[in-house]
Amino acid sequence: MSKEEEVVTKKPQKKQTKKITKKKVETEKVEDKKAETKEKDVKKASEKPSEKEKLAAKDQKKEGEQEGEQEQEAKKKPSTPKVKKARSKKYQAVRSKIDRTRAYDPFAAVELVKKLSYSKFTGTISAHLTVREIGLSKELALPHSTGQTRKVEIFSDDTIKKIEDGNIDFDVLLATPQSMGKLTKFAPILGPKGLMPNPKNGTLTTNPEQRKEELSAGTTVLKTERKAPLIHVSIGKTDMETEKLVENIKALFVAFKGKVKKMTISATMSPGVKVVWEVE
Repeated sequence: MSKEEEVVTKKPQKKQTKKITKKKVETEKVEDKKAETKEKDVKKASEKPSEKEKLAAKDQKKEGEQEGEQEQEAKKKPSTPKVKKARSKKYQAVRSKIDRTRAYDPFAAVELVKKLSYSKFTGTISAHLTVREIGLSKELALPHSTGQTRKVEIFSDDTIKKIEDGNIDFDVLLATPQSMGKLTKFAPILGPKGLMPNPKNGTLTTNPEQRKEELSAGTTVLKTERKAPLIHVSIGKTDMETEKLVENIKALFVAFKGKVKKMTISATMSPGVKVVWEVE
């Protein structure tokens, strides 16, 4: 083979080698790029927070916002410490005559309250019961009149005018289920005063006339406060016979048998006296 032929045959080989080398480099670049992308994806996935972490972060953010709001509110409203009600010297002197470590039987308790009452007028004696549950309710007619009269009104068009004029002169309002449609709009006025008729206390009834007679005769619905297991009820006046007041107290113990945790009685102007009595 001549030198010229040898040169001709070698040249294509060089071009082919260059071509292969270039292709190989491009392939390596693509693979490197893929590997780099994959590495980024893995890193990104590892850095991505889990659902639990997201929720925790959300809660933490919410707590931080609430704390910030509370701090701002605290700055706006200056804290005012609760001032304990100062009792008069007369009250303190009367209270010192009560043995605070004991509970009295009904007769002794009534006698003591009568003796310690320092009002210049005939005071009302009330019983305050702490019961075992909120929402407790009982309809009861005490054995003896408490000396208090309650005005019972049956709903009518005149009642609407009284409510609209702000002239509510009744203590109990009775209504029939048919008339409730007219009363609903007055719920914001009657509700807070405890005057909105409802079936639980018997003021929403199909026979309001009969119910009025019962309530006028002394039947009353006793129920706890909305947010506390406390019941307050008048049992009579300071000038009533002790025996009658005692019978009214015992009627309360019987009505709430097993549910009274504590009872105290007090006059309009007197300290409270603890009462205890076992229902047979």
